[in-house]
Amino acid sequence: MPHLPADDSPDAPATFDAALRQALRLRGLPLQRVCDRLAERGIRISPATLSHWQRGRSLPERPQSLRAVRKLEEILAVPRGHLVGLLQPHRPRGRARTSGQDVTASRRVFAPGSEVERALGAAFALFNRDIAPLSIHEAVHVAEDRCIRRLSVTQVLRAICDGPDRLTLVHQVDEGVPPELDFTVHCGTLGSVRTEGPLRCVVADILLGRPLRRGETAVVRYDVDFPSGPAASSFYERRVRTNLREYLLHVSFAPGAVPATCHKYYRRRTDAPQEQVARLVVDASRAAHLYPAKCTPGVHGMHWTWPPGPDGDTG
Repeated sequence: MPHLPADDSPDAPATFDAALRQALRLRGLPLQRVCDRLAERGIRISPATLSHWQRGRSLPERPQSLRAVRKLEEILAVPRGHLVGLLQPHRPRGRARTSGQDVTASRRVFAPGSEVERALGAAFALFNRDIAPLSIHEAVHVAEDRCIRRLSVTQVLRAICDGPDRLTLVHQVDEGVPPELDFTVHCGTLGSVRTEGPLRCVVADILLGRPLRRGETAVVRYDVDFPSGPAASSFYERRVRTNLREYLLHVSFAPGAVPATCHKYYRRRTDAPQEQVARLVVDASRAAHLYPAKCTPGVHGMHWTWPPGPDGDTG
């Protein structure tokens, strides 16, 4: 039976689509037959999907698709991990990254001299450059005092190259709130935590347990508890440096802290004005959510207003 060239051979395909085309050709199986063999292993993929993959028109990114790629390695008799290792985080127009993210990915989102850049210092150029989020789910809880008191985050990450072993977080607190955050990590291990008081920032590392290989994924899940502030919170936003497959922001309000209005918005950069502003419904469970159809680089957020109190104060 013909075999694929070794990974370090000059003839070894450099991209996932080229490697899949070569494996299909060498194995001599029609796409429908390959799909039938995947179905025998409990995975249903259409011939059209396989055709798109081998032509480079799309990449397998969903968990079911990644399972299919691992089974394809068995069916096509290629070394284990050969095809999976060629998968990279998604880029616009279906192209894949071949190296770490350049610092320009951060500068497109963070304004020059931003608090995040100042908090990280020289490390800003390396800010999570070797790892990219695929999906982010955030749950924000606003307490009775109208302040954000808890944030729960789940991220699915993928290594862009070999070696990343941590995710760096930068959280900024509201004006007047002590930057003394309590981190609880459920998936991963809390590493170093440092406070940049004048910038109202806390920088923390979540350790992934081991260096990831290129294309490998990891899940990070953590909670952050915030101290109460002197003024009510009025917004929450996420700075996104690369295209996300999925972003969900879910904000819940305590019974005595239901906002009068709630809106979603987008900003191209941290110093840019809001655009794509649209009203959100606060549902019967006193929650509103943001779930963009396409989560592109920029700032995605939600802001709300409070009903006036007895003295007319909305704070």
